[in-house]
Amino acid sequence: MPLPTRSAVLAAAAALFLAPAAFPAAAPESDSARLLGSYVVPHDLRVDGTPVGGLSSIDYDRRSGEFAFVSDDWSDYAPARYYRATVTVTERGIEDVTFTGAREFRRPDGSTYPTIDTWRTEQHQVPTTERNVLGTVDPEELRVDPLSGDVAWTNEGQRNVPENGSVRDTVLLDPALRISHHDGRYLRDLPTAPNERMTMGEEGPRVNETFEGLTYTAGGTQLVSALEGPLEQDGPSANADHGAVSRITVHDRAGLPIAQYAYPVEPLFAHPQPPNDWNTNGISSLLADDEPNRFLALERGYASGVGTKGRIFEFSTTGADDVMDRHSLADGGFRPVRKQLLVDLDEIGVDYTDNVEGISWGPRLPTGERVLLVVSDNNFSPGQQTQLIAIAVR
Repeated sequence: MPLPTRSAVLAAAAALFLAPAAFPAAAPESDSARLLGSYVVPHDLRVDGTPVGGLSSIDYDRRSGEFAFVSDDWSDYAPARYYRATVTVTERGIEDVTFTGAREFRRPDGSTYPTIDTWRTEQHQVPTTERNVLGTVDPEELRVDPLSGDVAWTNEGQRNVPENGSVRDTVLLDPALRISHHDGRYLRDLPTAPNERMTMGEEGPRVNETFEGLTYTAGGTQLVSALEGPLEQDGPSANADHGAVSRITVHDRAGLPIAQYAYPVEPLFAHPQPPNDWNTNGISSLLADDEPNRFLALERGYASGVGTKGRIFEFSTTGADDVMDRHSLADGGFRPVRKQLLVDLDEIGVDYTDNVEGISWGPRLPTGERVLLVVSDNNFSPGQQTQLIAIAVR
């Protein structure tokens, strides 16, 4: 499906109100899902003095009836934060979206998180044991704890080693699973699997391919995290010629990792143009299903010069091998999770797919179908959209 012109994108982003996209007259349907409609959030929308953008996750808070959206702003445009909003969805699509407030994430000392440039200066005055909780953050996924109302969120971490090898300018921060009070105050970090801690690059997580997925399951007694792409030792990232293997980790209520499973990431949907230009495909969001051990994974692929594709897969960890103690998955010899395609956004009538990064369950319709909401990250670029897409799942 061709991408819209740049002028069309800019016109939509410059709208002064939240307007639903035209409902397709005859939207294609899959056997399991159909498009309800979509919204485009205006690019210049500000809430509590902050620009609404970079939305990389969405989750429903059953206590308040609101939705929570995390921004993956590294504190460059405003302090790292998440948003609260009401979203009205019916059989006619998304009828209203109202952002009700911004919540700044706080460090243990009560301060907001610094930019990475500020942190390069700060880190030399901070004890090594405290650098991860005080360092810069790249929030990617946020889930509301169904038992406490606190928020669990992921920080992708950072490995930045200058070409000149300067130790002083090197930034090495582990990916983190962090719990904050609903108002953004720091509560604690959760343990992560040893193989998910940042190294100087020979093994461990790849930069920008760490914790993109997070979800509560088993009634809130377990938290499940997902790496976007493979560990360094697990083989190359996915491209148009081959897929990859990521890792899904199950944590108990206290955060202790108790099992880890291999997830096969699909090959990229197209070769980039020109060849060897920027391209990627991986898990950008994780969502628990109603049944035990069943989940949804949003795979977001991008091929430079071609565009973006969003595909949502159902998968089950039942019968998969625990690979927590396997150093490398590159040589196979294990049973991965079982997955099947639930919906390809291009195939159900979405006119244009931007950088889709988050999924959440919404209300149940009178038809018995359940609403699945998808949000896109506009990277704070006027040439991209913050989309909300509503899908009815049978």
